[in-house]
Amino acid sequence: MCPVIDDRVLLLAPRATDTVRRLTETATARGLRAVTAEGWRAPDGPRDAGRTHLYGGPLLADRVAGELDVAALQPPADWLARLPVALTGRRVEAVTLAQARRLRRPAFVKPPTDKLFPARIHPDGSRLPGPDAFDDDLPVLVSDIVRFDREYRLFVLDGAVHVGSRYSVGPRLDPARLAQDPYAAEVRAFAAELLAAADGSLPSAAVVDVGLLDEGGWAVVEANPAWASGGYACDPGKVLDVVLRAAGPKAETAPEDLPFVRAAGRATGSP
Repeated sequence: MCPVIDDRVLLLAPRATDTVRRLTETATARGLRAVTAEGWRAPDGPRDAGRTHLYGGPLLADRVAGELDVAALQPPADWLARLPVALTGRRVEAVTLAQARRLRRPAFVKPPTDKLFPARIHPDGSRLPGPDAFDDDLPVLVSDIVRFDREYRLFVLDGAVHVGSRYSVGPRLDPARLAQDPYAAEVRAFAAELLAAADGSLPSAAVVDVGLLDEGGWAVVEANPAWASGGYACDPGKVLDVVLRAAGPKAETAPEDLPFVRAAGRATGSP
C-alpha cells in the first residue's frame, strides 16, 4: 500500500458514483484532501498545481490537467490493434472515422478512450456519425464481432495486476472480487501472459479488461486510463494506488511514462 501523502489533493469529477464515493473515503483516510470539481473546473485554481491527482474521465482531465500540472496517463489509441490475434481473440484495426464509414461488413466500432459515441455493433459503416458531428480523422477501433461469457477489470501497476474484479457474467452486470471468482487463476495466468507480451506498450498505471469468450479461450477486451475507470468490486485502496500513479504531478512522472501523457482533447498515439 502507498504511504499517506501529505498536502496532496485528489480532484474528483462531479459525478456521484460508487467508485467516487469509495475513493473519496479511502483518499481521506490516507491523508489526501478529496475535492469534488465544480462545473468540471478546479475549485482552488493554480494554488494546487504540482500536488494534485485526479479521477474522473477525459472531460475533467482536459479541463484541469494543464492548469494543475497533472500528467494523465492513458494507453495508446491503437494499443488493442497492435496486439496479436492470439491475445485479442479477433481481428482489431485502428482506423479513422472516415475509413470506418466505408465499412461494408458487420463490425464492432468504438472510440478508443473518449466515449464520444456509443460503442456497438454496426451492420456496416453507413450509420456511424457523419463529418458534421466528428472530424474525419477521429481515431476509432473496428473489430470482428465476438461475445464474452465473463469479463474482468484489472488495475495494472508496473506491469502486474495490482487488483482485479469480475464485472459481468453474460449480459448481466455481476461484480465480485477476483479472489472470489472460480476463474481467478485463469484470469491471472492470462493477464501475466498479456502483460509480458505488452511490455513497454502501456503506461506504468492503467486498466486492462479481459474476458472469457463464448466459444472458449481468453482475450483482451480493451485498455483504459485508470483515472477514468470504475472500480467495481476492487479493493478501493489498491484502486487508489493505481489512480494516484496514473494521474499525478507532471514533475513526478517517470521518463518512460511521458509518451503516454494525454494531450488535451485527444488520445495519445503510439509511444
